[in-house]
Amino acid sequence: MPPMAFTGIVTKVGCMNKTATVTVSRWITHKLTGKRIERTTKILAHDEHNALRLHDKVVIRNCPPISARKRFRLEKVIDSPEAERESAYTAAANRQSSSARTLSDESY
Repeated sequence: MPPMAFTGIVTKVGCMNKTATVTVSRWITHKLTGKRIERTTKILAHDEHNALRLHDKVVIRNCPPISARKRFRLEKVIDSPEAERESAYTAAANRQSSSARTLSDESY
């Protein structure tokens, strides 16, 4: 069987060491009405370096069992809104400190 890879969102992190809960969603078609319905599955994934944060978009791949419920490993982080927020905050702080320096230089 080829290795399975899923794309999902990290919904729980920090409760268990080196483990994150990833929610994988898929769309199915109802047999009678034909409407599309979203179904979600919660999967425990192994995060070796505890690098994942809440709301990260990740790719996980199946592997041999790590524990009783963990059968997936973190392959890569696609998108991290928390990291983007931190980088934007540091960039704004750097701009603010550089503008404060130029204002203090002009006052003399």
